[in-house]
Amino acid sequence: MILPTVAKQPGTSWLATVRSARQGPAARFLKIDLLAVLIAILLPWSTTGTTIAIVLWVLALLFTDLRGLPRTLLRPECILPVALFGLMLIGSLWSEAAWPERWHAVGKATKLLALPLLFYHFARSPRGVWILIAFLASCTLLMLASFAVAFEPSLSLKLHLSRAPYKVENGVTVRNYIDQSQEFTLCALALVFPIATLFRNGRKAQAIALAALWLGFVANMLFIVVSRTALVTLPILIAVLTLLRLRWRAALLAIVAVILVAVTTWFASPQLRATVGKFRADYERTWVRNDISGMGSRLEYWRKSLHFWAEAPLIGHGSGATRGLFEKAAEGQTGIRAEIVANPHNQTLNIAVQWGLLGVAMLYAMWLVHFLMFRGEGFACMVGSLVVIQNVLSSLFNSHLFDFTPGWLYVLGVGIAGGMAAARNANGISPEASPQDPALSR
Repeated sequence: MILPTVAKQPGTSWLATVRSARQGPAARFLKIDLLAVLIAILLPWSTTGTTIAIVLWVLALLFTDLRGLPRTLLRPECILPVALFGLMLIGSLWSEAAWPERWHAVGKATKLLALPLLFYHFARSPRGVWILIAFLASCTLLMLASFAVAFEPSLSLKLHLSRAPYKVENGVTVRNYIDQSQEFTLCALALVFPIATLFRNGRKAQAIALAALWLGFVANMLFIVVSRTALVTLPILIAVLTLLRLRWRAALLAIVAVILVAVTTWFASPQLRATVGKFRADYERTWVRNDISGMGSRLEYWRKSLHFWAEAPLIGHGSGATRGLFEKAAEGQTGIRAEIVANPHNQTLNIAVQWGLLGVAMLYAMWLVHFLMFRGEGFACMVGSLVVIQNVLSSLFNSHLFDFTPGWLYVLGVGIAGGMAAARNANGISPEASPQDPALSR
């Protein structure tokens, strides 16, 4: 069921409409959607601001009609993330880590509890596309700021917001290059669907405008901020999405075009060549000289994590145990082998060390169920499948489900797109329809 929307009277502003109907359920529903828009705007920029907006969104939702929520909670896409969080909570009982470390490990997974709420709300709301547009607009502003910082590093906000001395990274405005690349990759690939649709419908001016925006994201990722995670995952993402969403001839042409663009960019971008060259340099730095590096250090973390997993294969060492295990393994060692971390930089191993094979099975089941939600056609299904695939691939090199920005990208993307897809399947109408569409009111 989609809730009634606020009817805007001719000659009145949306602000006046919201004020005049502030006590009605439709107005409260609109305010929840506007809070979600605020979350999408803040996510690329501020951890604190995003957290506050999420808390406000949850509190606002709790004061709406939740009679249908128990039925939503029984769906597999809701049961699995809640069950995974429950395992992490119970896993604190057999961990040997200090209690603050146990709660810290569990806290990183708390965001999974928002998935059922997002599914429930956006299956009723016709405004899910608002949040997606807001995120695109916010990332566009971040992309423009990134170009500005590349030419004038003193414009980076991290110089003023960082708590410790900060050396400006090329083109990084806030946070770090990994988060920024994740956001830009998502936006660039998500834009392909509306660009193709607009061209097909003869709306060439709008299609060209979005294509220029797409080119900006791609240029930034290839010439300004080149992430090794993005380099590995982007070609696979493109290949998977083209094979899933296009007919085989169109998919083949798309893959050939991507290869030609990649070859051209390779010769045109010194930054791209330097980033690729670091793979081999990092490996030699770590395994030959026993020194800390990017990719080389990850290989050492993975080697130790596999050993830790083998010690407790079924249920793991418990929540928050990772750092203590690395501390024991570092005794008497030097160089990279003496480094102590709480994150092996791989989502599967991060879960396996703490919650064993049971946790890994729940993680993969959750990814699979969420991916299967988006087998249908339409923009929501395309965005949802893109978010899931991106999280799975990037989690090979990071614990992105537990990290703040990539983790919330997954939760918000899957939750909102999943709700939109569910509404379309249940009602036979598009959730992207106008809020004034009579078919959405009752």
